[in-house]
Amino acid sequence: MLELLNFISYLITLYTYIVIAVVVVSWLMAFGVINAYNPMVRSIWQALNAVTEPLLRPIRNAMPNLGGLDISPVILLLLCYFVQTVLLPNIAKAFI
Repeated sequence: MLELLNFISYLITLYTYIVIAVVVVSWLMAFGVINAYNPMVRSIWQALNAVTEPLLRPIRNAMPNLGGLDISPVILLLLCYFVQTVLLPNIAKAFI
């Protein structure tokens, strides 16, 4: 059981890196550093969005409109950190 929890923790860490990559790529596209019409950039952007949007969309729908400021990735990262540091260790303690 501990191996499974370690693997889940690893997947959450990987997902946090993907969320950070989405934020960075969106900033680079917004400031015109990378061209959104480039097929390679577009495919990377679509792949990152396909992975992160299922969790970011409900957070965005639950939050009030803040104009151009999107803090849903921050909330998602906090939730991932909470699961990793609070829930998973307590589940591991329950099985030991």
